Amino acid sequence: MRTESHLGPDWYSAYVLRRRPWRETSLWLEVFSREAGKVALIAKGGRRRRRFPGGLQPFQPLWLRWRRRGELANLTAVETGGAGFPLTGGALFCGFYVNELLSRLLARDDPHPGLFDGYRRVLLELAEGSDVEAALRRFELTLLVEIGYAPVLDHEVEYGNAIEAERRYRYVPERGPVADADGWLHGRTLMDLSAGRLSSPRSRAQAKRLLRLLIEPHLQGRPLQSRSLFRQRVTGHASQTRSSRC
Repeated sequence: MRTESHLGPDWYSAYVLRRRPWRETSLWLEVFSREAGKVALIAKGGRRRRRFPGGLQPFQPLWLRWRRRGELANLTAVETGGAGFPLTGGALFCGFYVNELLSRLLARDDPHPGLFDGYRRVLLELAEGSDVEAALRRFELTLLVEIGYAPVLDHEVEYGNAIEAERRYRYVPERGPVADADGWLHGRTLMDLSAGRLSSPRSRAQAKRLLRLLIEPHLQGRPLQSRSLFRQRVTGHASQTRSSRC
């Protein structure tokens, strides 16, 4: 295993977001790198485990080296970057959800080191199972901020007044919260989300609804496959419904 202090400039810290077969023995990979952003790679012979030990699986920190050839790069070397994140059950589906968000919302070759750190943090929180729902909302918010669509959370946009915990608001996409006595969004939710915490079931439900409202336009009408898979998993399992957090 390599550590950063031993790496040359042509090694990249990365995680696999998506993978699929490519021709007879190779793999097409989409990876998220701290230094290079989202990159598409071809791993020649990648379906043979002896070619790239570790299997090039998602949620495993890796050090990668590649050689550019147009939009696609050829993967030339791989080393593990430490222990992976053992996601199982609902946490595994939430991990796929996070990966799909990155795959769908990030532009190619656009580094986001802060988002990379946030991605590693949410994987750790998913693996630990500690307040998974709040962890996902924090990640979604970080993603929106990093791609240039930071939501307004600290003031209402018509008069510039500070958000008040007991007031109600409606949220206008691409503008922000507007005071509305009949609005569905409570000020406490906006304050909690801004502070990176969700203090009540109401805040959790409203923060989830708000972030879905803000993410939806960037999906261009295409539903997230990870959500569909998770809904199929919990259908008919009432005891698991509470875990449907993604």
